[in-house]
Amino acid sequence: MALSKESVQEALNMIRPALQADGGDVELVDVTEDGVVKVALQGACRGCPMSQLTLANGVERVLKEQIPEVARVEPV
Repeated sequence: MALSKESVQEALNMIRPALQADGGDVELVDVTEDGVVKVALQGACRGCPMSQLTLANGVERVLKEQIPEVARVEPV
């Protein structure tokens, strides 16, 4: 299965309620051919000291579980 923006967006939609509960959000910016998902943290997540942890342990972990083709998640 090829990595598509649509499949990544669907997985992000599963994560979004947890981020929104803390006053934040995540926006899909790009998906590269080599499996890199680029996202922008928004709201309370932007600039939060815990944002790197949220990205690695939350967003990236869930995306990799849902979509094995995801190599990594990078903030932009």
